Amino acid sequence: MTAVVAPAGVWGQLVGQDHAVDVLSAAARAAAQIVAGEPAPPGAMTHAWLLTGPPGSGRSVAARAFAAALQCITGTGCGQCPGCRTAMHGTHADVRLVIPEGLSISVAEMRALVQAAARRPTTGQWQVVIIEDADRLTEGASNALLKAVEEPPERTVFLLCAPSDHPEDISVTIRSRCRLVTLRTPAAEAIARVLVDRDGVDPELAEWAASVCGGHVGRARRLATDDNARKRRAAVLRIPLGLSRPGDVFRCADDLIAAAEADATEESKERDEAEKAELRNAMGGDATGKGVAGAKRAAEAAVKQLEKRQKSRATRTQRDTLDLALVDLAGFYRDVLVAVSGADARYNHPDHAQDIEQAARQWTPESTLKRLEAVLACREAILWNVKPRIAVEAMLTALRHG
Repeated sequence: MTAVVAPAGVWGQLVGQDHAVDVLSAAARAAAQIVAGEPAPPGAMTHAWLLTGPPGSGRSVAARAFAAALQCITGTGCGQCPGCRTAMHGTHADVRLVIPEGLSISVAEMRALVQAAARRPTTGQWQVVIIEDADRLTEGASNALLKAVEEPPERTVFLLCAPSDHPEDISVTIRSRCRLVTLRTPAAEAIARVLVDRDGVDPELAEWAASVCGGHVGRARRLATDDNARKRRAAVLRIPLGLSRPGDVFRCADDLIAAAEADATEESKERDEAEKAELRNAMGGDATGKGVAGAKRAAEAAVKQLEKRQKSRATRTQRDTLDLALVDLAGFYRDVLVAVSGADARYNHPDHAQDIEQAARQWTPESTLKRLEAVLACREAILWNVKPRIAVEAMLTALRHG
C-alpha cells in the first residue's frame, strides 16, 4: 500500500500524521469557504478541537499548522503568505498561544484568555486559541474554558492539546464539545527522514536517534544534536545493572536529580535574565533622575512576581527532564520482558541489546515486572508532588531488590 504524502506548506511540519493532516486540511478549506460566504461540507469545520497523542507525536505542531491554515489567504496552509508565516512563528495578532510554564494553568489566566478570545479577528480570518498541555488546566480554569466552548463567538476557534481524551487529562464536558483528532506515534523511518531533511543531521546519527527516541520527534532531534543529552541517556541506562551495592542507590539518585537540575538551569538561565532585564526596562526600573522611586518600586515588585513564575517554570522543567529519564528506565525493563518472552517485538533501546539480554538471564519475569512497576509508581508519585529525591530513592531501592 502506497503511503499518502502530506501536502506541502505548513502541513509538512507534521511527521507521519497523514490522517490528521487530511482531517485538518479539509477543515481549513471548509473554514475558508465559510469566510467567503460559500456553502461548506457539513461537519468539516467546528469551533473546538481536541488534539491528542503520545508525547512527541506533534500535538502542538499540528495545532500551529491548523491555526496557520485558518489564517492562510488561500485557506490551504500554503506556508508562504503572511498569515501562515506569522501564525507558525507565534506572532500573528489573532492566534493566541497558551504554553503553561508552571505546573498548571490558573483560572485567572484562562478567564483573561477567554475574554480576549471573544473579540472579532483584527487582521486574520479567525480568532484562534491554542492551549498546549490542556491536561494542566485546574478545575476552575476548565470551568472558565467550558463556558466559552459552550457558547463560542462566531469566528473563534479553540484548539486544545492533551495526551488523551481520558477524564484525567481533559474534562468530560469539554471533551464532549470538541472534535477529536488523534495523532499516532510516528514511525522511526519518518523521524529519521525529517532529521536529515529539516535539520541536516548525518543519516547514520539520524537513524540511531529515531530508533531510540520512543517516537518522540523532539527527543530524537535533541539526541541527534546535543552530546550532553546522549550522555545523560547513557548514564540513565547504566542504572539497571549498576545497583550492586546499597550505596549505589544514593549515588544514582544524586546523578538523576543533578542531571534534571542541570538541564533546567541550562535551559532557563539566559531566558530568565533576559526576561528580568526586559521587564525592568519596560517599567522604567533602570531609570535615573527625579521622581523615579515609584517606578523602581513597581518594577521590583513586578520582577518578584516574574521570579515566582520562573521558579515554577524551572520546577516543571526539572520534573519533565526527570520524567524523560524514568521513561527511558521503564523502556529498559519493558525490553527485558520482551527478551524473556521471546516475542518478536522491537526494543525501545536497541543499542543496549547486550545489557538487556544480560538482565533477561539474571532476573525472573516476576522481578522484572516489579521493577517496571516501581518506575511507573515513581512517575505517579512525582505527578502527585512527592519530593523527587524521596520518590527516586524509593524507586531505586525497589529496583535493586527486585
